Amino acid sequence: MITGNFKRELGKGSFGSVYHGYLDDDTEVAVKILSELSNQGYEEFEAEVKLLQTVHHRNLTPLYGYCAEGKQIGLVYEYMANGNLKQHLSNKSADVMSWEGRLRAAVEAAQGLEYLHHGCKPPRVHRDIKSANILLSENFHARIADFGLTKTFPVEGGTHLSTDVAGTFGYLDPQYCQTYRLTEKSDVYSFGVVLLELITSRPVIANNSGNNHISQWVGSMIAQGDIKKTVDPRLGGDFDINSAWKAVEIAMLCVSQTSDERPSMNYVVRELSQCLEMEIARKERRGVQPGNHYEMVSLNLGTDLIPSAR
Repeated sequence: MITGNFKRELGKGSFGSVYHGYLDDDTEVAVKILSELSNQGYEEFEAEVKLLQTVHHRNLTPLYGYCAEGKQIGLVYEYMANGNLKQHLSNKSADVMSWEGRLRAAVEAAQGLEYLHHGCKPPRVHRDIKSANILLSENFHARIADFGLTKTFPVEGGTHLSTDVAGTFGYLDPQYCQTYRLTEKSDVYSFGVVLLELITSRPVIANNSGNNHISQWVGSMIAQGDIKKTVDPRLGGDFDINSAWKAVEIAMLCVSQTSDERPSMNYVVRELSQCLEMEIARKERRGVQPGNHYEMVSLNLGTDLIPSAR
């Protein structure tokens, strides 16, 4: 009834398919239905329900309720009208997210992750931070989603948790893959990859390049010292240079090969907030009103011109 007999599919994940629906005439929801083909679906379902019953933050996707009747299992979330971050960064998107919008998304997602690491008692590690799991509301506020792989540290103050490797290729902490020792810094690595996506709009793994991983490509661009070629060219250079350099430095610090070299999410939130302040100040100097939400620039995909973001 909620989904109108599963009329409109929003997407698919490892858990199962997600459908659009209504709780009442006005409340839109997204309903995730467990696929019978999902190997660990019930474990992920149970983990997500337990987490979202106790954890609440404006930058985490809210859970309205769940259904568990035999093999019929579903989760009902608040509907995120603007999809996920990955869709908006894709070259297939007809709109380009402004630099300010990208930094706002980064700050908000970082705040959600900071809450899981430092605001929860005991702390949690998400284990599957990626651009596809950062959703955008009707007003383009960023919220972290998909908590099926989240792990809770059994003892507060514990340095690590020994567990099987889980997550998404390209976003996985290489040290965690080698040692099976999970820490909050594993999420920091994954967030660093997302931040590089936000900066460059490049795929995480590029098959047509010698520098396959996005961090390798950005590292080679840093060596050349030209930040304008590192930032998404579709922005047409419409961004604060210092803000961009700082964002790249934060991202590369996050994707350091060893966890000891990576910053905490407290640090990341603070530094990214400064990046956002720089960009807002630049716009104010130009007499441009900073956007409350996310400015988009429509692209004419039939031309070779790359317009500047507003």
